[in-house]
Amino acid sequence: MVQRFNGNPAMNPATRAPNVLRAAAFTALLAFTAAVGAAVQERPDAQGRALLSQAIVEAESFEDRFEAEVWLTDMATRLKQWRRVPADERVHILRTVHREASRVGVAPELVLSVIQVESNFDRFAISSAGARGLMQVMPFWLDELDRPDDDLFDIATNIRFGCTILKHYMDRERGNHARALARYNGSTGQLWYPTRVFDAMRKRWYLQ
Repeated sequence: MVQRFNGNPAMNPATRAPNVLRAAAFTALLAFTAAVGAAVQERPDAQGRALLSQAIVEAESFEDRFEAEVWLTDMATRLKQWRRVPADERVHILRTVHREASRVGVAPELVLSVIQVESNFDRFAISSAGARGLMQVMPFWLDELDRPDDDLFDIATNIRFGCTILKHYMDRERGNHARALARYNGSTGQLWYPTRVFDAMRKRWYLQ
């Protein structure tokens, strides 16, 4: 339950500061080129509306239900382009991305951009190097993190690994997103991969 201050939770100094910092950090990601307009909005169908309604009720990583409704509905509309992904799976991906990104302190929109570039939202994707799943996690991480039996094709498992690894590289690069993303992709010192991720974020996932 969010405590209200003059009817506005944003006036709460305990919640305002983290939100301001998060907004500033996210804005900094967009300094590479000018922002592109947000995705075109459209109303969800009956199935999508039912799935989103359930997800909003169960969205534990949001500060309140209104925030969950706004973010999930908006991002579900943007993700609807990937029609080959079942509607319930799309909602599951969004809830998991928000939860795991929030857990490690990474913008969920950045994680969605990484997923788009890495696997194009194919949970069973396998690269020529053997990387697996939505965030293309290399199997050696199972041993590194002492989780040899985990399934990298499982949505929640893959996104948790991916977010944890991405945050590890961000810390290692002291918050430099371009260098961290290059490390994530295995192209350290090059800019083509972070450029693709930032481009995906500006065109589709940036929350206006």
